Amino acid sequence: MDEEQNRAIITVVGRDKVGIIAGVTSALSEQNVNILDISQTIMQNFFTMIMVVDLAKATVSLQELQRILAEKGEEIGVQINAQHEDIFKFMHRI
Repeated sequence: MDEEQNRAIITVVGRDKVGIIAGVTSALSEQNVNILDISQTIMQNFFTMIMVVDLAKATVSLQELQRILAEKGEEIGVQINAQHEDIFKFMHRI
């Protein structure tokens, strides 16, 4: 599989507070998921972040990673979604 077939898009949305980036990136690191690109902004106390990640060397499946990130989101008070890049592209095609 080439690199593009192993990529996923992760979005994080919630009220801004200390530790959101650390919580999400630690969860990814624990599963050996490599962050390829990251962008975050805070708009009037609302935190938003989007990441492109490489799952090639991940120790879990995308489905398991989605579960882990959803639990981490509940723990830190944000909503975290992870989708395979192909699904994300298809859903956001004009």
